[in-house]
Amino acid sequence: MRVASWNVNSIRTRLSQVIAWLNAQATQEPIDLLCLQETKVVDADFPSDEFTQLGYHVYVSGQKSYNGVALISRDPIIDIQKGFTSVLGTEKVGSFDEQKRVIGGLIQGIRVINLYVPNGSEVGSDKYQYKLEWLDLLREYLTYWLSKPDPLWICGDFNIAPEDRDIYDPKKAGEIMASPPERDALAKIVGLGLQDVFRKFTTAGGYFSWWDYRSAAFVRNRGWRIDHHYLSQSLYERASQCVIDRDPRSNPQPSDHAPVIATV
Repeated sequence: MRVASWNVNSIRTRLSQVIAWLNAQATQEPIDLLCLQETKVVDADFPSDEFTQLGYHVYVSGQKSYNGVALISRDPIIDIQKGFTSVLGTEKVGSFDEQKRVIGGLIQGIRVINLYVPNGSEVGSDKYQYKLEWLDLLREYLTYWLSKPDPLWICGDFNIAPEDRDIYDPKKAGEIMASPPERDALAKIVGLGLQDVFRKFTTAGGYFSWWDYRSAAFVRNRGWRIDHHYLSQSLYERASQCVIDRDPRSNPQPSDHAPVIATV
């Protein structure tokens, strides 16, 4: 199974690029599941028809202008779950599910969860505190799913570079997306029993999935690796590849993220 994670930074703006990319992939080996983040559209306005015409099933959780996640799957997905509340309850989750950042379900006997982790804006800000609290909820949420028999596949835009080798300039460590509390929160999540599949195949630095639109960051390869696939142990052992496809980032008017594809 080939699963791609891609923050498209508005599906309606980037629709033709996503469709073209899927078609190009299909000439080699099709994408079985495309996990999108930052779709920025309410469910009723998601361009589902363009994907169903390609033979995909579409599952969405979106909101106007912000956030939004989607699963685009060649096979039907069952037991679709949106947000944290169905597992953790309304009292614990409170208003966190108002931002549409979590969608998952069962495909081919695998529990796949697609995430769009909050950015946090600036270390010490209210949005930063929101991010840390959101990550605490995510840890509890994944603890529940890891207690179930289905293998777990988590992917998405985590907005965290786990290590200094995941940033073009290690001096950026300590800033937003690389502060110790964010990295510690992610490490606790991974420590539940997950593995970073990209690092199974590539240990070197210099591989990135996001480049700022400013300062010619992509041309200069001043990027960050913040889009990840994390697998439970049985899936990790069966993983055969994980790559970052930089090509779409060079499109006219691209997303600032590149797709990350993992194969099991």
